[in-house]
Amino acid sequence: MKVNKTNVARLLDKAKVAYELIPYEVDESDLSAIHVAEQLGEDVNQVFKTLVLKGDKTGFFVCVIPGQEEVDLKLAAKVSGNKNCDMIPMKELLPTTGYIRGACSPVGMKKLFPTFIHETCLNYQHIYVSAGQRGLQIKLSPSDLIREVRATVCVLL
Repeated sequence: MKVNKTNVARLLDKAKVAYELIPYEVDESDLSAIHVAEQLGEDVNQVFKTLVLKGDKTGFFVCVIPGQEEVDLKLAAKVSGNKNCDMIPMKELLPTTGYIRGACSPVGMKKLFPTFIHETCLNYQHIYVSAGQRGLQIKLSPSDLIREVRATVCVLL
C-alpha cells in the first residue's frame, strides 16, 4: 500500500529523525486512540494522543498522553504555568493547529506551542503519534519526539 508523506513526515525528514509511517483503517465513528491501537495491534499505552489546551495565563499548549488516559487538568495547568486550563473547543482545533480531530500531531502545528508529554513515553523504545492525517500514525523514539517538539516530560495523569 502506497503511503503518501505528510507534512509531519517531511518535517521529521528535514530534522533527520528516524520514523516509520504506519497506516491503519479509519472508523469515522471511533477516532479514539484505543481503536488506533487495536488496528495497529499495539499496546494502547504506546499509542499517544495529542490534546490541545488553553491556559488562563499562557494561552495554548499541548499535552501528549497515552491513548486510553484522560489528562488531569490540574496537573496540566500546574506544569504549564497556569492556574487553570481547559481543552480547546473542537471548532478551534483546525484554525489553531492546522489539524482536524483524529489527526492532530504534536509535530508540525501552525506554531510550536509549549508541549508536555507524559513520562510513561520513556518506558518504550518506540511510541506512536498521529502523522497529521486520519489513518496514518508515526512510529518513532520518544527521545526524538521530545527533542523535535521541545517537549517537557512530566506527569499529566
